[in-house]
Amino acid sequence: MSEPVGIFDSGFGGLTVVRRFLSMLPEESIVYFGDNARVPYGSRSQGEIQAFVLEVAEYLVEQGVKALVVACNTATAAALPVLKETFSLPVVGIIEPGAKEAAMTSHSGEIAVIATEYTVNSGSYQEAIKKYNSRAKVYGQACPLFVPFVEKGKLSGPEVESAAGEYLSFLADTAVDTLVLGCTHYPHLVNVIRRVVGPELRIVDPAVATVATLREVLQKQGLLAPASNVPGHRFYTSADPEQFRRFGQQLLGFPMDYVKQVPVKK
Repeated sequence: MSEPVGIFDSGFGGLTVVRRFLSMLPEESIVYFGDNARVPYGSRSQGEIQAFVLEVAEYLVEQGVKALVVACNTATAAALPVLKETFSLPVVGIIEPGAKEAAMTSHSGEIAVIATEYTVNSGSYQEAIKKYNSRAKVYGQACPLFVPFVEKGKLSGPEVESAAGEYLSFLADTAVDTLVLGCTHYPHLVNVIRRVVGPELRIVDPAVATVATLREVLQKQGLLAPASNVPGHRFYTSADPEQFRRFGQQLLGFPMDYVKQVPVKK
C-alpha cells in the first residue's frame, strides 16, 4: 500500500477537502486529524494556533504520511511557513489555490472572502488574490458563528439563515461577482449561503483547487500512488470518536471504519 496523505483541520471543516480528495485522487490513502477538542481556531492567537498545528502535524508525520494538506484556512494563514520550515515532506496550504482560482475567474475584479476572524485579519487572502490580479478589490468578512454551527451539526434552519443574511448583507453595496468560502467549514453551509447570495454569484470552494495542487505536487515528486493501489483511510479526532464518526459519515456520505481519539492539551 502506498503511503497516505495527511490532512488536518480544527474540526469537521477539512472533511470538505476529504470529499474532493476521494473523488479526485481515489487511489490515494488518507490519514485525517480533526482537532475538535480545540475548535474553533479562528479566535485564537497566532502562537496558540502554531503550537496546535505543529503538534497535529508531528502526529501525522509519525503515522508515516508522505505529504501534509493544511485543510484549515486559519492554520494556513497562521502556520504554513513554520510547517514548511519544520518538515521536509511536501506541505500544501489551502489559501493560495483558492485565491488563484478566485482571481482568475472574477470578471468584475471585486471578490469577497468570508472566513474566520483570524484569516480575515491576517490579510492572507487579500495578499494572495492580488498576486494574481493586482487590481482586484477584496472584501473580507468574518463569520464567527459558522464554525460552531457546523461543529454542532446545525447546517440549516432559521438561526443559520439569519446569521448568513447578516454576514453577507454587505454584498448588496458592492460589485462582487465571486465569493470565496475562506474556511473549510463553510462549504457545509453552502446551500444556506447560496439562498442568501442568489444564483448569479460565483462561489469558490478552495478544496477543489487545493486537491488539484496536491496532485501536481505528488506527481512532480514521484509520490502518486499507483492506479492499482487499494486505499485505506484512518481518521483521528481530539474529541469524542463516536460523535466524530456519526457526524463525519453524515457529512462525507462515506463510511469511517477507523476512527480513534488522540488526547491533546486544551
